[in-house]
This record gives sequence, C-alpha cells and structure tokens, in this order.
Amino acid sequence: MLEPPVAAASLDPEGSPARVVIPAIDVDADLVRLGLKPDGSMEVPDFGLAGWYTEGPKPGRPGPSVIVAHVDSRAGPDVFARLGDLAPGDEIDVVYDSGDTVTFFAASHEQIPKGALPVAKIWPMTDERLLTLITCGGDFDHSVRHYRDNLIVYTSLVKTP
Repeated sequence: MLEPPVAAASLDPEGSPARVVIPAIDVDADLVRLGLKPDGSMEVPDFGLAGWYTEGPKPGRPGPSVIVAHVDSRAGPDVFARLGDLAPGDEIDVVYDSGDTVTFFAASHEQIPKGALPVAKIWPMTDERLLTLITCGGDFDHSVRHYRDNLIVYTSLVKTP
C-alpha cells in the first residue's frame, strides 16, 4: 500500500538560510549569500562553505532556489564531495537562522558540461518551491585548473513513494 506524500517541515521559513544538512552524505555546512560576479557568472563560496544564490528565492519560498558548494580542493574533499551519491528520496534540510527548517528530497541528478548548463531547467519560470544543488564534476582539466562538468541535483518538497 502506498503512503501519502510527506510535506516539508516549514513552507514559509522566517529569517535567512544558515545551514544545509544532508545526512545521507554527511553534509552539515554553513550557508553564505552568493550573488553575481562583474562578468555575470555566479559567485562561489569559500572552501568549507555552501552558498545560496540570492538572485533567486530563499530555499523553501516559491520559485527555483539554488545552493552550490565545492567538490574538493587541494586540501581534499569539500562540502559537496559526495553529492553524486544522493539517491532519490534522500533528505536535504535547509536550516534558517530563525530555527525554521525546510526539507527537500533528492529527485534526480545529471552531469552536464559546464558550457551547457541547463539554465531553463535550473531556473524555470514557476512558483513551485524548488531547490537545485550544484557542484563540479567529471574530469579535472589540469590545463585550466577546473572540472569540465557540473553535477546537478534536482529536488522536490514532497517525498513521493
């Protein structure tokens, strides 16, 4: 017998996103605000931190929100080192400085070349409460010192059977 969907803990969180917690991959990281660089690309957080993109809604609010973090550094694995290990249904909690928590559930993931970022899929025109997690992936290109791809995890606010 199928169980009914499980709703998020809070649908209109107060305050600002402060932490991202993903128990399945041992993530518990502070969130910082990220905007755009002068060249129009998205800022990235410092190593050891995750960041939420402030040009979109706060996670849990209507519309598509985005959290990014590094996969690794010269020092070793970073916040989203195991992002690709998330399975459908794994929980992603965004904890606000007010104590409110919004729980998302991993739905799917894909690896895309950096030059082919699916902007319309990451930031669709919708009032649905979406969260997308992004990090680097694929092969590391030593000549430019960057990964060639992005790993993108799409989530939902309800857990489906």
